[in-house]
Amino acid sequence: MYLINVKAFMEREQAMSKGEVDCGANVLEFHDDNTTNYAILSHRWMEPELEVNYKEMVKLARMEKQEQKKVRERLGYKKIFRSCEQAKRDGYDWLWVDTCCIDKRSSAELSEAINSMYRWYANSRVCYAYLHDVSGSSFPTIHDSEKYPESNGYPVWFSRVWTLQEMIAPNNVQFFNEHWKPVGNKGMHARTLEDITGVPQHILKDGLFSNRPCIAQIMSWAAKRETSRVEDRAYSLLGLLDVNMPMLYGEGDKAFHRLQLEIIRTSNDQSIFAWGSRVRADRQTGSILADKPSFFQDCSKMELMDADEFIRFVKDDIPEDELRSIDEDRLGTFPVTNRGIHMWALLCPSVGSRSVFKALLPCRLGSSGPPVTIDLALWKSNYYRHFTLGDGSPTERALQFRQLYLKYQDIPHLDATFDIDDSTITENGLTYCGAYPEEITDNQLTLTGTKPLFVKVYSDIQVGHRFAVGFGQCFGQDWIHFDCEEHTSTRNRQRSWENYAKEEYNKMLVRGPEHARSMAEVRSRGERYGRVWVKYACLPQSTWTVRTSCIMWEHSRSCGVSIEVLQYTSFGNGLGEWTGVDVDGDPTCGIRGLMLRDGSSEQNQYGVLVDGISVKFLLAPNEIKLGDYGHFTNSKDFRREGNIFTDLSSLDSNPDFTPRQHKIRAEDERNTNSDFVTANTSSNDRITLYNPLGLSLPGNHRFNSLLASHSTRLTNRYLVTRVVQCATFSSSERTQLYSPPNLIGSPILNPTTPLCTIAKPFVWHRDKGTGSASVIKRRAKS
Repeated sequence: MYLINVKAFMEREQAMSKGEVDCGANVLEFHDDNTTNYAILSHRWMEPELEVNYKEMVKLARMEKQEQKKVRERLGYKKIFRSCEQAKRDGYDWLWVDTCCIDKRSSAELSEAINSMYRWYANSRVCYAYLHDVSGSSFPTIHDSEKYPESNGYPVWFSRVWTLQEMIAPNNVQFFNEHWKPVGNKGMHARTLEDITGVPQHILKDGLFSNRPCIAQIMSWAAKRETSRVEDRAYSLLGLLDVNMPMLYGEGDKAFHRLQLEIIRTSNDQSIFAWGSRVRADRQTGSILADKPSFFQDCSKMELMDADEFIRFVKDDIPEDELRSIDEDRLGTFPVTNRGIHMWALLCPSVGSRSVFKALLPCRLGSSGPPVTIDLALWKSNYYRHFTLGDGSPTERALQFRQLYLKYQDIPHLDATFDIDDSTITENGLTYCGAYPEEITDNQLTLTGTKPLFVKVYSDIQVGHRFAVGFGQCFGQDWIHFDCEEHTSTRNRQRSWENYAKEEYNKMLVRGPEHARSMAEVRSRGERYGRVWVKYACLPQSTWTVRTSCIMWEHSRSCGVSIEVLQYTSFGNGLGEWTGVDVDGDPTCGIRGLMLRDGSSEQNQYGVLVDGISVKFLLAPNEIKLGDYGHFTNSKDFRREGNIFTDLSSLDSNPDFTPRQHKIRAEDERNTNSDFVTANTSSNDRITLYNPLGLSLPGNHRFNSLLASHSTRLTNRYLVTRVVQCATFSSSERTQLYSPPNLIGSPILNPTTPLCTIAKPFVWHRDKGTGSASVIKRRAKS
C-alpha cells in the first residue's frame, strides 16, 4: 500500500509556503501494512474537484506556482494536512488517505485497494474519523433532522457506506470535529454508535470476528447508507462479509447480485435469503437475490438456528416419512448452478395453490422467535421470490421437504398496457365503483415492476353483489382474472367497496403466478395475434353473465380488453375458462372493431390486394351495400335485414360515418394495367374489375361504440364490412380481357358492387352452447 511520509509531507508543505521546494522530495512510499505502524483517515468524500488525487499529490512540488496554490487551498488538501499534523503529534511516521494513496488510473491497483481496504483499516494503529459537519466540542448523540436533513438526522459520516467498515475494522477510532478537535473514541461512544448505526456494542468493542453475526444482520447495517456509485454498495461490504471479487464499474445493481453469489459460494448462511419484509412496494416477483442493502433493513436482529433446533421447531408439521429425509448436510448445502441455486427447503403451500409457497429458513428474528419464512412462486420448474401485501393467503399445515432451484437471474419486467372498454356495464344498469390501488383516469392503465396489479370493482345493486376484475403482470406475462362475492352476508353488505377491492387485490396478488401461468397456457394453444380470448362468468343470484375478452396486439405490449355484462341463457362450453375466437381486424381499431370472418359460405373467395395486403372477397349478392346486416339461410344465402348506417344515423345527430377508401390491385404482380384488376380464386375462376375502389367501415371510436350499442338487438347477425365498387364482367363473357379500347364505353360496364366481405362484429358475437339452461336454473335457485 502507498503511505504518506508524514515528515516529508510536512517539510514539503513548509518549503512550499516559503517558495523553496525540493522537487525530489518523495512524499508517497510503498509499504507492507502488516509490518508498518501507520495512521489512517476515515472521512466523507467531498466533490472530486475539492479532493486531491494520487497524481496531484506526487507532482504538487513541480506544478506552476498558481496551480500549486489552487491545490493547496482545496478543502481536501487541508484535510490531508491536518491529518498529517495529528499523526505527527501522535508519533506516527506514516499515514494512509484513500483520496491520494490509490492511483485510480490503474484498474488493477483500484481493485486491489478495494479488496484490501478492510484489512488496511484493521491493521492501522489509529483511525482518525473526521466529522467535517460537527462544529461543537462534544460527540453528536441526539437525532437532529433540522441540522442533518439529508443524512438521517446525524452527521453525514454516519450515512456513507464506506465509513461502515472504517468504523468497525480498526481497534482504535478517534473522532474529530470540523476544527480537528477530539470528540471521543469508539470505545467510549459504543452505546451511542449502536443507536446511530445499528452495529452491536460487542462488535464495536471486540471486533467483527469475535462473535460473527449472520449475513443478513451485517447487511442491515448498510441498509440506510449511501454511495456515490451504485456498484460501491457491494464493493464497500467485501471486507465485512469476508469475500473478494474483481471490480467492474458500470455493472450497476449486478455488483450486489455478484457479491451475494460470492457469499453463497463460501458460506452456508441461509439468512442471505431472509430479506424483504418492507420491499414489496419496490420489488416484484423475481430473483432470489436482493437488489440492494436496503432490502435487509429489518434484519438487524436476525440470528441463525442450528439444524437440530430448526427441526425441533417444525417437526410437528412434517409427515414422518419426510422428517426422516431431513439431514444437516441437505439443509446446509446450496451450491450455485447454471440453472439456479440448488437447495433443499421446507415448503408450506398456499391453500388451493399449486405454485405459491412459504419457505422456512433456519434463521429467526431474535433469540426465541420462529423460523423466518419467505414467499416463493414456481414458474417453469424454477422458484422465484414472490411478494404480496399482508400475510397473503392461508397456507396448508403440513410441510413438504422439497428440492428447489432458486433463480438468481431476474426476469425482465416490461411494462404492460391494457386498453379497457367496460362501458356496456353501466349501459346495462350496473355500477362502476372504482379501482385499487388508485383510480384510473381513463380507459388505459399501465402495469410496471412496482405496480404489478390493478383491480376494478363493479356492483349489481339489485342483488347486492360486487365483482372485481384484476389486471396483472407476473413473470413478464400479463393476465386478467375475474372474481365475485360468493354470498350476500351481513358483513359483505356493510363492507365498503374500497375494503372489498383491497381484499381482492391481496388475493389476486398472492395468486398472480397462477393467473399468469393460466394465461400463458391459454395463449400457447393458439396464435396470440388473430385470436381473441374470451371467458364467461355468472354473477350469483342474478341473470347477468360477465364476458371478459382480450387480445394482445402484434408488435405491441398493449392488450385490448372488453368487459361486458350479458343477459341471455346460452353459454359456450368454456364457462369459467378462457376460449379462443379467430378474429380479423386492424390492430389500431381497438377490440370493438374486431370482426369474426364468415365461415358459413362455401363459395370460392376472390383474392386481391387491398392497400398492398391480400384480402379474400365473396361474390356480392345483388344490390348489396356497405353496412348491410342480416343472417345466412340454411342454403347459405345472405338475407339482408337492414343497414347499420341507417340505424346509427337516428342515434347521432352529427355522425362521422364516412367509409374508409382503399386502393385495389391484383395479387398477380404481372398484371400492370392500372385500370383493370383481375381477381382469382384457388380454382382459377376469375373476374376482371374496372377501376375498382375499396370501401370499408369507419374505424373511429364513435362508430365502434355505436356498433357495440347494437350488440343486444343484433346478436349473432352478420355485417357487410368491405365492398369493392366498379364495373365488372366475367371471363366467359369476354375473350379479349386486356383490350381496353374495346371495353371502354361498353354497356356492360355499369357501376356495381361485385365483391364484398361479410363478417360478424365481435361485439355482436354470442356463443351458442348446450346445456346452459340448467346453469341458469341453478343460479336462480341459489
